[in-house]
Amino acid sequence: MDKPVDTPVDKPTDLVEFETMLLGRHAHLYAPRSRAGGGQLDRSAYVLLSRIRMHGPMSIGQLSEAFGLDASTLNRQTAAMLRAGVVERIPDPDGGIARKFRITEEGERRLEADRNANVAGLERVMEHWSPEDVSRFAAFLERFNRDIERLEGRPWPRP
Repeated sequence: MDKPVDTPVDKPTDLVEFETMLLGRHAHLYAPRSRAGGGQLDRSAYVLLSRIRMHGPMSIGQLSEAFGLDASTLNRQTAAMLRAGVVERIPDPDGGIARKFRITEEGERRLEADRNANVAGLERVMEHWSPEDVSRFAAFLERFNRDIERLEGRPWPRP
């Protein structure tokens, strides 16, 4: 039988890599993204709707720029969202040629339900943390995300 290999941890970023891998693995426990898991939306719809909620109606071109995804990927994702009734296509409110996607009442309802479920899951995970620890963790995550956004050149709007 093979024996486990000890991986040396030479620098703190080795630990960050390992812990972010585990975070991705555990995310389903505090943020169900499938209907079977109790989620209202799949991951891509959740992220796209969150961005549209923060920005307002967006065209495929704007979504492509915001996410760094090609139009064909976004066309598939938004088509599924249209079929689910969580977005609608509208004329550009600013008079442009491209039609835009706007979140519907159903989209708002489902997004809010998933967001509430995510927050409740995170509260279960961190129930023994002090409010100060939760705030520090949130600040580090924001800093981490902002630095990723800086490297990508795609800042995410924040409330």
